[in-house]
Amino acid sequence: MTDSAWLAAGGAVLVALASAVFFFFGRRAGKSSEIARQVETRATAEETAKRILDDAARDADSLRKSAVLGGKEELIRLREDWEREVRKRREEVETEEKRVQERESLLNRKYDLLEQRERETTTRTTELGHRQQALSSREQELERLLTEERRRLEQLAGISAQEAKNELVQRLADEAQADAANRIRDIREAAKRNADREAKKIIALAIQRIAAEQTAETTVSAVALPNDEMKGRIIGREGRNIRAFELATGVDVIIDDTPDTVVVSCFDPVRREVARLSLEKLVADGRIHPGRIEEVVDKSREEVNAGIIDTGERAAYASGVHGLHQEIIKLIGRMRWRTSYGQNILSHSQEVAWLAGIMAAELGLDVAMARRGALLHDMGKVLTHEHEGTHVQLGVEVATRYAEHPLVINCIAAHHDDVPHESEISVLVQAADAISGSRPGARREAFETYVKRLEGLERIASSYRGVEKVFAIQAGREVRVIVTPDDVNDARMTTLSEEIARRIEGELQYPGQIKVVLIRETRAVDFAR
Repeated sequence: MTDSAWLAAGGAVLVALASAVFFFFGRRAGKSSEIARQVETRATAEETAKRILDDAARDADSLRKSAVLGGKEELIRLREDWEREVRKRREEVETEEKRVQERESLLNRKYDLLEQRERETTTRTTELGHRQQALSSREQELERLLTEERRRLEQLAGISAQEAKNELVQRLADEAQADAANRIRDIREAAKRNADREAKKIIALAIQRIAAEQTAETTVSAVALPNDEMKGRIIGREGRNIRAFELATGVDVIIDDTPDTVVVSCFDPVRREVARLSLEKLVADGRIHPGRIEEVVDKSREEVNAGIIDTGERAAYASGVHGLHQEIIKLIGRMRWRTSYGQNILSHSQEVAWLAGIMAAELGLDVAMARRGALLHDMGKVLTHEHEGTHVQLGVEVATRYAEHPLVINCIAAHHDDVPHESEISVLVQAADAISGSRPGARREAFETYVKRLEGLERIASSYRGVEKVFAIQAGREVRVIVTPDDVNDARMTTLSEEIARRIEGELQYPGQIKVVLIRETRAVDFAR
């Protein structure tokens, strides 16, 4: 081996020896430092534990002192509460003791008073016993004296006491009956006088409170035109416009020489109103041809129907009548365009409702029922142009169909005395109807026409054999024919009344209907000689 190799090997050995020495000394130094660190840590932990123990001891001492102090305060508070409760209980006991003492003293006083009253009652009972014995003795003495006196009176009068009593009772009864009869007669006469006076007063008051306008019947309506040239446009080419208008409305259009005016004529007031309204719209629009006419007439008819319902509702509200069926409302609205002897039926019905309500209020009757019956009493007149029968029969049918009150139905049926009156309200409705129809200016009819109709009725009825007398009554609404019993038998009565009615229908013109009544009486005649 060379020197360099030896040197290298020696160096390596030295390095290994040095590493081993350094490792050994480093390990011992690490252990020493670790031991020193652990000792220091242990000393620090012991110091910390001692400090914690000291702090805990101080806190425990502080908590113990606080607990002791709190317990003392709670004990003091409980003792004060107990003392207050004891004082309160002691006061209540003292109060109750005072109350018991007062009650005892009161009971003692009442007991003394009861003993005193008992002694007084005993004394009075003894006195009453003595008095009762004395009264019994006196009653026996009086009974003996009365018996002796009655026997002496019977001996003097010659009749017994019972007979005298019966005679006295009979005399008193006769006098009482006579006085009662006189008193009843006086009361009836006074009641009659007072009733007449009060009735006149009530009727006068009701009439004074109603202010109604005068009316006039009409069957035509005049429509103003802007110029006479409009008449030619209304007529149209070869009269097609006027024919279409009359066909759509059911009225007659009268075009004459009257300047700037066309007259619409129809006996049906509703159709006449539809025609008038339609013609005014056509004139204002200027477009007049058959297609336009039908369109305008339909719109006008709808407006009139709506106006009928509105008028009926307003009339019912103004009259204070509620809960009417919608169909009855329509009939009331149609009264606006219906007249009787020149008097508007709607105004007449409202007037009768007001009059009947006022009189019912004065008499203490049902005002609402009186107004209801009065407002509906003539609604059948609206249907006379469309249905067979009198306005009374038609009104009763409508009221029955829509479940009106029986009193209302009787007001409708009895206001012309066709059936008996079932209540005072129906009588008031009849009286109010007569007042409204007979007041000055309410109805108008040519006097000559009226007289001719009455003469015609009497002439037709008198022309038959066996008729003795004829009377046209109720303003020509009824004819009463009195026949001779020898010339007209019962079987002939029916045929004769029918013949007279058919002749009246064919020969006379009149509103409504006329009742023909035949009267035949059987007479037995003999002579005493």
